[in-house]
This record gives sequence, structure tokens and C-alpha cells, in this order.
Amino acid sequence: MAKHKPSRNRSILYIILWVLVLVMLFAVLLRGADIRMLNPKGAVAQGELGLMIYSTVVLLAITIPTLFFLYFFAWKYRESNTKAAYDPNKKHGKFFVFGLWAIPVAFMLVLAPVMWIGTHELAPQKSIVSNNKALTVQVIAMRWKWLFIYPEQNIATVNFVQVPVNTPVEFDLTADDSPMSSFWVPHWGGQLYAMTGMTNRLNLMPTTTGDSEGSSAEINGEGFAGMKFTARASSQQDFDSWVLGVKQSPNMLDMVEYERLLKPSENNPSALYARADADLYDTVVMKYMGSHDHQMGHE
Repeated sequence: MAKHKPSRNRSILYIILWVLVLVMLFAVLLRGADIRMLNPKGAVAQGELGLMIYSTVVLLAITIPTLFFLYFFAWKYRESNTKAAYDPNKKHGKFFVFGLWAIPVAFMLVLAPVMWIGTHELAPQKSIVSNNKALTVQVIAMRWKWLFIYPEQNIATVNFVQVPVNTPVEFDLTADDSPMSSFWVPHWGGQLYAMTGMTNRLNLMPTTTGDSEGSSAEINGEGFAGMKFTARASSQQDFDSWVLGVKQSPNMLDMVEYERLLKPSENNPSALYARADADLYDTVVMKYMGSHDHQMGHE
């Protein structure tokens, strides 16, 4: 028995050392890094982080004991341990079987209600309750750029969106002549897809001023890596001043300019348009309806 004890102690020591090395490695690699999903700057992102932390703690409460017993029994019943009693035909009582089922069921009852309620409260299509009036921004995904139209302000931008802080923003998403794209601003909240001939609504509300990076969260072609945009949250006063500044731009977003934007291009700089066609977004959505109805009629 004494012969195996030093070997077992060394094994435990090695495991502890490897865990410490991994912790230190992660601490060095992540030092000063902005892990956007863990640094929420929006109401939805904050709620999502809370659910992630809660589910992680609950799952770790299952995983850590499971891993402990896995290695414990593997060590105890190793081939070289002749003193371990091994009886594969032993029958267990009803309480033992009941405990095996009761433990995972209990964890499920702890996890499921919170996740069910939380995910429904944070559903992308659900409006955000606020004293401030919601701002509508129409988003068109192209190859490989993002077009933002402000219907109430009658302006438009490419690869840049600015909204007032603590104001609900209703992003109406569609796409034109492009594969399905996933609209995502990690600091503000979850992602939602933009597809041709369809419109999705993503409700977000930034709670901290500053610039965040938005992107397509799913590979959608050769220009995917450069399909990024700046999402800026500012005070209401700064937003109003920005809108007035955009209205001074010499650029106009008519159908001629839109057709030029529609051509595939990569790593596009931001652009501002003083006026935008009021029916542009609806025109883009309806553009594919005829072909969809035609296809459905032949099925």
C-alpha cells in the first residue's frame, strides 16, 4: 500500500500544477482584452450575460462532482489495485436508482424555469419597455456591407449606425442580392438574421455611450471578414447634432445610388446620405416576393 502512495500523490500534484498553469495562461492571454459578450453595454446584453453566468454555475455544479467521481473510480478500480472490491453483478436498491434520476431532474428544475422565463423576456422581437420613444432603423444586408436607413430622420448610412443611449432601437432587417447575413452587435445584445424577401425585427437598447463593433456573425461569402460596421451610442443631444450634420451631406440615396451600392464590394468605408428614398426598404423587401410567389405556385 505504501508503495503506491507516492505515485498517487505525484499524480495529484501534477493535476494541480496543470490547472494552475492553465489559469495563468488564460490570465495572460485575456489581460486587457475586451471580451464583448462578457462586457455588456446594452439592456439585452446584460440580461444575456446574467443567464450565461447562471447556467454556467448550475452546470459546473453538475460537471465538477461528475469529473471528480469519474477519476476517483477510474483510480480506485485500476488494474494494479488488487484490493478494490469489484462486483459487476451487484444489485442496487430502489433508493440508489431513485437518487441517480433525482439528481439530474433536480438540476433541470433549477435551470429550466429561469432559462425559459429569461429567454422569452429577451426574445429579439419583444419590444423593450422604456420612457423614451423607440427609434426605428431599417437595415439592408448587402455583399459585403450594411446599409442603415433612418425613416423618421430621412437619412441613411453605410457601415455606421448611431443611436441615442437608453433609447429602444427597433432594427428592421432584410437583405438584397446577398446570402443570409447575421446582424450582431455583441456589446448591445444577441444576433438575428437578415434574409432576402423577409424582414426580421431585432430590439436592442444600449445603456453605455461609446463605439462598439458590429458584424455578420456567420460566414456569408468571400467578403465576410470585412463586413463590419461601427455602432455608436451617444447622448440624445449628440445624436440630434449628428443627424443635422448628416443632413448637410451632399450625398443622396436614390435608386441610382442604391444600385451602385448593391454591387459586390469588400472592406467598404462608412458613408453618409442626407436623404433616402422613403419607400426604399419596402421596395427591397417586395422585390423578391414575386419570385417567391411564383416558386410556391409551381410546387
